[in-house]
Amino acid sequence: MAVDQPPAVATLVVQAPRLPDAPGEAAFSVVRVDPVVLQARERLDEALASVPAASLFRRTSSQGANPTTQGMSLRAFAPSGAGRTLVTLDGVPQNDPFGGWVIWTGLPSEDLSGIKVVRGAGAGPYGAGALTGVVALEERSGAGYDADVSAGSLGFRRLAGAAETGGPVDLLVTGSYEHDDGWTPVRERRGAADDPLKLESWSFAARAQADIGRAVASLRAGAFEERRDAGLVGANSRARGQFASLTLVAQPTPDALGWRLQGWVRGSDLRNRSVAVAADRSFTTPANDQYRTPTIGWGVNAAVRGEAGGFDWEAGGDLRAADGESREHFRYMSGAFTRGRVAGGRTLVAGAYLEGDRHDGPWLFSAGARVDYWSSSDAHRVETDLATGAVTLNDPTPDRHGALPTARLAARREVGGDGFLRAAAYAGFRPPTLNELHRPFRVGNDITESNPTLKPERLYGAEIGAGQEARAAGWSLTGFFNRLQDPVTNVTIGVGPGTFPIAGFVPAGGTLRQRQNAGRIDAWGLEGEAHWHPLETVTLTASGAWTHARVDGGSAAPQLTGKRPAQAPTLTLVGTADWRPVPRLTLRADVRYEGARFEDDINSRRLGKATTLGLQARWRLTSIAEVYAAADNVSDAAVQTGQTADGVYSYGPPRTFRVGLSLRH
Repeated sequence: MAVDQPPAVATLVVQAPRLPDAPGEAAFSVVRVDPVVLQARERLDEALASVPAASLFRRTSSQGANPTTQGMSLRAFAPSGAGRTLVTLDGVPQNDPFGGWVIWTGLPSEDLSGIKVVRGAGAGPYGAGALTGVVALEERSGAGYDADVSAGSLGFRRLAGAAETGGPVDLLVTGSYEHDDGWTPVRERRGAADDPLKLESWSFAARAQADIGRAVASLRAGAFEERRDAGLVGANSRARGQFASLTLVAQPTPDALGWRLQGWVRGSDLRNRSVAVAADRSFTTPANDQYRTPTIGWGVNAAVRGEAGGFDWEAGGDLRAADGESREHFRYMSGAFTRGRVAGGRTLVAGAYLEGDRHDGPWLFSAGARVDYWSSSDAHRVETDLATGAVTLNDPTPDRHGALPTARLAARREVGGDGFLRAAAYAGFRPPTLNELHRPFRVGNDITESNPTLKPERLYGAEIGAGQEARAAGWSLTGFFNRLQDPVTNVTIGVGPGTFPIAGFVPAGGTLRQRQNAGRIDAWGLEGEAHWHPLETVTLTASGAWTHARVDGGSAAPQLTGKRPAQAPTLTLVGTADWRPVPRLTLRADVRYEGARFEDDINSRRLGKATTLGLQARWRLTSIAEVYAAADNVSDAAVQTGQTADGVYSYGPPRTFRVGLSLRH
């Protein structure tokens, strides 16, 4: 059966507002997420899970995760709620300026043309935050539209789309809305205190782009909001923000330098309400009301790209700053909060770099260096009695600052026409976020204290790789060693009930932790990908990551020495199969396996291994429209996502179904 062909139209070329990939990037571990994967998943973080080492802090996706646990990490040896991976959209950081996490519901996949994942590679031209790698999102360019409307079980419904005009002034508008009644994460000991993980979100963005001489000018602005119920009666969150950026880009030519100049600003505000849970889970009691976290982040970056005598080079610099604070009520007694807290400060990081690469026959060489200045200032924590206004704590912290040099180098050799060998070494760093420095938080009966004296994390890594890319098949394999120095870790101080000088009273069944720079984490492992087209209508892909990671807590946290980092699985495997039995029909199966992990830093709470299966069928109605049906977690596997100190497990979503209509032109 022949598929309808679209009518012939004039092609409008819209130049993307970004510089092309540097040639030397091919010497590092770079993976591209297939656009088909973006079409198959509702949420961007779920599409990124096709790269096995890419994950949020916990095992659940942004479908049910609190905003503070949605930080992205690569290589799975040290996940963090703040995220140890830099996420950018055409060069603009998408990490929250207060907490470092990413609000994934504010990034609809319909707005994207592709995703590049750089594992390792250090700070390089990316800057602070690119500790375990970079997720570089690429916004669509070219006249047309992309829309999706879908609905399913658990009260799920979603509407999202992007439309672009092309022309002398190119206009792009994107938007999304999602609602999900969610599932109740506690099963075995569920009580009246337990509630579903409900989600409602929206996002909107607009971009205007035009040529100015040989340069492209792009102005982008938008806003987003998501509201969540956290699985316990009275516990919920709301994350919202606004953003704007201005980018000027001129592509390099044989006769002229390429360059980029970019400025951006991002405002965010998180409201997060937590509760204490009765021992029999029959009721909850308000524990903390973080009613605002007003934060402004802003930055500028610039780069110049050129070529001379077969040597490609890039020089540039960047600056990022954030100013924000947490405002909250706590110490709930006799039916009311009795204390107030305002805690926050400013952070800044600024750096400059020089990168170069050269082709010499089958060889590609790349090297670069950068230096960054970082500071943490205006730290304040003031607690007051809400009834009298009396100050009960005033704890300022001296300003802190420093400079960090980093470098990276790599080599790649082509072998046999379609094969390659490569090796790389690199260094990167991540300053602590305002959230880690200043905001205590509570989940159930577990309390985690802030630490305004935290210093930047530093990572040193080396890797070797090999691969082959032929017409019908391809593969790659990388072995790596990473050392994370001074990792920001939630260190267990004591188990309640009891009174502790830092946080006060910890209830029964609770644990007190504090964020600390705890020694180092050493990790070595293997990661690989393969794809095969046994038939023109069949595509098989497989990827996996195996990581051995251990903590050396040093004198700061000797109880962690020899332990595996929290939330770090040893083995992750991902497989997909696509089959097009007839031209209009595409069938897809996805399977994901994750090994066991530990909930906590002292490895006392074990979360079991998990395997999930997803199925999808898509039927093309016309050249621009198709309908689809999908099922996730088909076997209804019990995927453990959390465990409290008194042994209560939380679980990921059960088997779910959805149907939808997609339009693409």
